[in-house]
This record gives sequence, C-alpha cells and structure tokens, in this order.
Amino acid sequence: MTVSDPGSAPPQRASVDAPDELLHHHTALPTTRPSQWIDGLMSAIGKGASWAWLLVTGLIIYAVIGRYVFGQGSVLLEELEWHVAGAGWLLGMAYTLVVDDHVRVDVLHERFSLRTQGWVELFGLVILLLPFLGLAIYEMVPYAIHAFDVGETSQAPAGLSNRWILKAVLAAAFMLIVLAAVSRLLKVTALLFGVPHPIAVPRPIAVPHDGPAQEDAV
Repeated sequence: MTVSDPGSAPPQRASVDAPDELLHHHTALPTTRPSQWIDGLMSAIGKGASWAWLLVTGLIIYAVIGRYVFGQGSVLLEELEWHVAGAGWLLGMAYTLVVDDHVRVDVLHERFSLRTQGWVELFGLVILLLPFLGLAIYEMVPYAIHAFDVGETSQAPAGLSNRWILKAVLAAAFMLIVLAAVSRLLKVTALLFGVPHPIAVPRPIAVPHDGPAQEDAV
C-alpha cells in the first residue's frame, strides 16, 4: 500500500494544456564525457555567433541613415549585411542540434518509448544525416579553395572582395554539424548499448495524451 506524502510537492508534469512542453519535447538521452566536451564547444561557438545579429542590426541602421539622411548608399555595406547574417546563421546550426531545438516532426516520434526513439535517432544520424554532411563537406571545401585561388570578388561594383571567406564559413559550418551529430550519436549508443559509459541520465518528462497526469505515490 502506498501513501502520498502531504508535505511534499507533487512532481511537475507536462500536460496537453502546456503547449511549451509539447513544442520542446526532447528525447532524454544520457550524457557522455566526449559528448559533454563537444557540446560545450558547440554551445560556445553558437552563443558567440549570436552576436552577429547585433552587428547586422548596427550595419542596417548605419546603411539606412547613410542612404536616407546623407544620400550616400553603399553596395559594400549591403553585401556585408547578408555576409555577416549568413555567417551567424551557419555557425549557429550546430548549436541547435546540440540543444535539440532544430525543427522536428514529432507526431509519431514523441509517442514512442525512449529506446524506440533512440533507434530512430540512430537510423537518422548514421543513414541520413552523417552521409549528407560528408557529401556537403566534400563539395564545399574545394568550393572555398577555388574562390581563394582565383581571388573571387563581388560581381557588383564597389562590392566585397575575399568572397572565399563566406564560402569557407559554409564548409566550417558543416564540419561543426558533424561534430554535433557525433556527440548526439555517442549519446544514442550510450542509451542503446552502454558505450561509451553514460555519466548522467536525464529523467524524461511525461507527456500524457489521455487524461490528466497521475501523481507519483511514495
């Protein structure tokens, strides 16, 4: 016979009335030491790249004032805006995979058991994501090197030079996503096979689909 402790607070549960929980439903994968190191690096890079949006905002304000107040437009500034925005977006993609906030279609996935979710993750990473990333890097690295070799510049008069920089950022972004995918793969194998040894196993949030959640009894 179990008796509820009246002095203890009931556990926090997500319900169908908590849309934020449903929108941010994550697979509760264990943490491993290699994943912890990679995740820390990806988080630092992602948070650093977020400052690019502040720089883009400043460039846009400066360009608008120059054009409409002083009557001096700048092609270089306009191109610099989307170059910086593109670099910030590209370098932040790996961070979204690390925190599991990328776009998902969880109509079925969130209803699976944790181990089934792990097998889905394993299939998606090994069969779909990593081969695609390998092909992308294979194409992007020569793409950036060629732009550097020929000294590629903007086709617009007074535009930016050194177009190879943005193309190199594109290649680097795919390499960072590979690292983030490897980190997640290690978490999945830790869940399914115990290799590498998990150092922390998060408790998944129960998301009931039929009626209110039942409180734990102690």
